[in-house]
Amino acid sequence: MELEVKGIAASPSQTQPFSGRKKPLREQDVIPENLPAPTDKYKLKYQQYETEMKEAYKQYSQRKAEKAKSNVTHQQSPRKRINDECVQGEEVIMGDLTTLDRKALLQQGYADNRYSAQRSTRKSDAEIVAAEKKKQTVAEQVMIDHLSRAVISDPEQNVTIEKEESASVLPDARRAPLRFRRRALHETKIRTHSTLTENMLSHKVQFDGRIISRNGHDACRELIGFFFTHDQSLTVYEYRQFGKNRTNVLPFIQKNVYSHQRGRRKGKQYQLGDFYIGGNLTFLSSDHPRLPESIRENTLLILRITNIDQIALDSLKADSVEREDDITSQEASDKLVLKAVQDMLKEQLRNRGVRILTGLGKYLQQLDKEGNGLLDKADFKQALKVFHLEVSENDFESSWLILNGNGNGKVDYGEFKRAVIGEMNEYRKSFVRKAFMKLDFNKTGSVSIIDIRKCYCAKEHPQVISGHSTEEEIKSSFLETLKDACSKSDEVSYGEFEDFYEGLSIGIADDEDFVNVLRIPWGI
Repeated sequence: MELEVKGIAASPSQTQPFSGRKKPLREQDVIPENLPAPTDKYKLKYQQYETEMKEAYKQYSQRKAEKAKSNVTHQQSPRKRINDECVQGEEVIMGDLTTLDRKALLQQGYADNRYSAQRSTRKSDAEIVAAEKKKQTVAEQVMIDHLSRAVISDPEQNVTIEKEESASVLPDARRAPLRFRRRALHETKIRTHSTLTENMLSHKVQFDGRIISRNGHDACRELIGFFFTHDQSLTVYEYRQFGKNRTNVLPFIQKNVYSHQRGRRKGKQYQLGDFYIGGNLTFLSSDHPRLPESIRENTLLILRITNIDQIALDSLKADSVEREDDITSQEASDKLVLKAVQDMLKEQLRNRGVRILTGLGKYLQQLDKEGNGLLDKADFKQALKVFHLEVSENDFESSWLILNGNGNGKVDYGEFKRAVIGEMNEYRKSFVRKAFMKLDFNKTGSVSIIDIRKCYCAKEHPQVISGHSTEEEIKSSFLETLKDACSKSDEVSYGEFEDFYEGLSIGIADDEDFVNVLRIPWGI
């Protein structure tokens, strides 16, 4: 029995052959006549979809090629394989710039494009208001936590009654023990020795801090601390925000008297002079069992002071007298030694800082087989040699003596990089953290390349404005240099993101120029 089908078959010009086989009648595509042309909106969506598909296929091909390559070279020694991976495909001649260097330097173009003064002022005002509100919220919570321990519940209240009972010759057997009796109001002290008052807690200096860590989730925690001069104690609180209106403020470091845990001041209590922007506070992780697991994995918790109430600090310093000791002069001498090495290396890194710093970070991480972040002197010497960073033997030994203060022969490679190469100031670092926090909205500590592609905007790059390059060309150059810094081809960790901008920062002298490099493409 034959069936007649009308209006289904399409013309030969409208059908597309598949694998050389003609489709059955009911599987042929139906394309209506007089179909309107797609709008610009849907053309743009298709282009984005096509770009993402090509990018995903490219990443798949790269992973497949890397896997095949690893199967061939698995018999090489670990140190030789690491060296080959770090220098492969790159020019190592000192005076020449590689293609990646030139693409990374394109990001410095944003420094010449001044951020809109009106937009900048509006954003700064809103940020200042939000920051003050946050600090006020944390300060109120600190006062509540320490003043809510009512005097009536202080254990010292029982001392008077215990003395009276011990003085009585004939104790009354019918009276219940002290722990089962109620204390009468006339037996209660108005104030005990350990009682804190609002006046005592008001003599404090407030500071902002961040955790020095390559773990993105920990590095982006918002911490606010207080140092109280009446008993030389300090406490640190963490501020969390959920959505627009819900916030949470919890103790991160309990109020107590603490001491330095490393360096020349190891074992000495914290004093007012230890609090300044860029200063480090060190704590033993084992002393704080409530810290997150990712932090307790490390022996030391290092907090960097990023901002401080300078007015309160100056006022408290005027009322206190702290004498300089021999340690202060020794620390100043150490800083001069490290500063000389940093200046020498920064001159070598001026135009190739991104490639070298990101490559050095990957290289040191690969050498860290135990995963504790500690490497020995030979590892650091080898790293400097691989990346053609010239440091004299005398300067290296002087730096090593300063860093290896405990004498165990191993130093954290993050600390080595910060001390020998240097790092950007806290003002610049705050914008790096702000950009990463905007990308890492799930607070996982890493961001996918696809999300970075979606958020990065090259519309206001000078070469795009002048017509010399397209937005896609600038964006692709940025992504190529950023992916070269990553150990994984499809995501960027906080440490890798920080290393990228650390290298870029070396070649930009002015703070506001560097801030524009982050503000304009990321919209922060």
